[in-house]
Amino acid sequence: MAGLALGFVDPVFDSQGVFRAAMWALARPGRPEPLAVTLDPPAPLSPEAAALLLALCDFETPIWLDAPAASAPQVAHFLRFHTGARIVADPAGARFALITDPARMPDFVGFAQGTLEYPDASATLVVQVNGFASSGLVLEGPGVKGARGFGADPLPVDFSARLAANRAGFPLGVDLLLVGAGHVAGLPRSVMVREG
Repeated sequence: MAGLALGFVDPVFDSQGVFRAAMWALARPGRPEPLAVTLDPPAPLSPEAAALLLALCDFETPIWLDAPAASAPQVAHFLRFHTGARIVADPAGARFALITDPARMPDFVGFAQGTLEYPDASATLVVQVNGFASSGLVLEGPGVKGARGFGADPLPVDFSARLAANRAGFPLGVDLLLVGAGHVAGLPRSVMVREG
């Protein structure tokens, strides 16, 4: 199809590598994991975010796009073609959400939170950032030995409060995968956060 950006060169091998990076990122919150990708997706979708969505989504995982991504029809076309996933207008109906403008990301409560019977029926937010830092927030909890400094840019000014509220609802809540600069970092709902 003319004009369609290519997906993975080796779909099985590449998907497995991206999946492993994402799982390590969620198992070790706030620790950026290398994410080697060669994709050239349509803007504003980043190569790292594209790789995660191609590896983690299929026809059973509806995706929600934030305003900048939704306003670029080629992004939805790329994701539908390579994953088979439906693009949904309601964030509460999505299993994955693409956030290309993290400073203006919607409140977490607007996304699927899961239920007590099925806490995994919640949304995972794929958040594009410019890069990561080792300061700004202090993370504690499962997967963190002692405490870990973490930062990313840009993020909403109330990001730490959002994470704290997300943690307060555990085991319900959303999980976040932040991508940028050839890395992915996980912030699962189990993480405890404070300013630092």
